[in-house]
Amino acid sequence: MPLRELRRQAGRFVIAGFTGQSAPDDLRRIIAEFDLAGVIYFARNIVEPAQVRELSLEVSALSREWPLWISVDQEGGRVARLRAPFTEWPPAMTLGRSGDEALAERFARALAAELVAVGINLDYAPVLDVHTNAANPVIGDRALASDPEHAARLGAAVVRGLQACGVAACGKHFPGHGDTSVDSHHELPIVQHERRRLEAIEFVPFRRAIAEGVATLMTAHVKVPALDEEHVASFSPAVVTDLLKGVLGFPGVVISDDLGMMAVAADTSLPDASVAAIQAGCDTVLLCNSTTGEQWQAIEAIIHALERGHISRARLDDAWARQRMVKERMAAVVPVAVGLDAVGQLEHLAIAREMAEWR
Repeated sequence: MPLRELRRQAGRFVIAGFTGQSAPDDLRRIIAEFDLAGVIYFARNIVEPAQVRELSLEVSALSREWPLWISVDQEGGRVARLRAPFTEWPPAMTLGRSGDEALAERFARALAAELVAVGINLDYAPVLDVHTNAANPVIGDRALASDPEHAARLGAAVVRGLQACGVAACGKHFPGHGDTSVDSHHELPIVQHERRRLEAIEFVPFRRAIAEGVATLMTAHVKVPALDEEHVASFSPAVVTDLLKGVLGFPGVVISDDLGMMAVAADTSLPDASVAAIQAGCDTVLLCNSTTGEQWQAIEAIIHALERGHISRARLDDAWARQRMVKERMAAVVPVAVGLDAVGQLEHLAIAREMAEWR
């Protein structure tokens, strides 16, 4: 493959964060040079619904050969980048307490309508971690339930509702972040369970989401010695390629959690982490809070790894084929036409109140 083509296409592995409420020049330059997989919004990018919609149109227009993922963390509860006048949803645990699949799907469809209204097509939800550790500082009420079958059933309903409306769902965090006592944003959690326990508890919601056709899954920055004694899960071929894609048969896109989180960043540079995640089987890496210069360095490291054969052509082809398949599949969903009046509409507020009754 010619170097220019390789340089352009290497960006397809990256979903990038940026600063500003409109597309900054740095983002424009990196998209012009590399064919990015997409962008991710944070509170720093958001003022109000009309501005978010304009930003999405502006960023989408920068895409080259591939349509961009316009993505966001919008779970509800404490992880929600879109605040009022968007509907402010209760945490996922309320759905777990309700046990109501129909309510979970109505929530997901309403959430999707507000995302579609402002041009967002990928949501990093639902959390599929099983909440088995009350001392967990990062998952908690973001999880649907402490019972794996319960979490699986309701998680599948959320996936179904989001994707029926044209928003790709992302189940997280594989192979399971529910039974940890430290926050991977700050340090590396270690999950000490044996494989039999993981099969019976942690994997159950992910298996169900895969059966439901979830478009993407996110890896956890955790170490699970029963699966791989050496590598963090996001950097583990045994976890990502052999287990998730092989044994569990996941055909969609695997996305790493943010590679700037201290669970991995404390010991691994962003360029090295990006290469390691792709080598392990991640099809896209999240670079959320890094500068454009740091993102550029990460993509250059991916290019050098491809040139030297450290990332194989088969790995490259698999990642692009998965991304193409998922993007084409989601683009084929024709969502109900929604305008900005979908944001915070009375029907959505009523669903939020119904969920809140289960706090």
